[in-house]
Amino acid sequence: MFEVLVFMFENYFAEQTMPDDATLEQELAEAGFEQNDILGAFDWFKGMKSVLNTPELDYSHQTTATRFFTKSELKKINTESLGFLIFLQQADVISDMERDLIIDRAMALKQAKITIEETRWITMIALWNQGRDKDYSFVEDALFNPRGLTVQ
Repeated sequence: MFEVLVFMFENYFAEQTMPDDATLEQELAEAGFEQNDILGAFDWFKGMKSVLNTPELDYSHQTTATRFFTKSELKKINTESLGFLIFLQQADVISDMERDLIIDRAMALKQAKITIEETRWITMIALWNQGRDKDYSFVEDALFNPRGLTVQ
């Protein structure tokens, strides 16, 4: 399912040429993806849209609270990924709400383990869906630059 999300992002979302669901489903099937993975990706993306369309929760505690990860989150999301999210949050690239959205979407993936690459993709998809081009570019640099992050 994750490969379908990446394919959708690279070929449709980033180009802002999103076809209707039926056309997209047909094109994904023609690209060789299995029906279960396609439907799972649709559900995953709809779940993200649902969270993004709900009123933002009150995170007024930002200066005093600490986010503790659950046992299931620690088991599924690797340490490098969690460190990356904490780094993004401390650098004011993502908010508490966005961090929780990324963790939620990582937990919604079917695989048993989530790597840094998957976490970066989820983060890029989340930022892109919020129209945050500058922050999207920062995470894209982290994903694709072989020398690591560049400071502007």
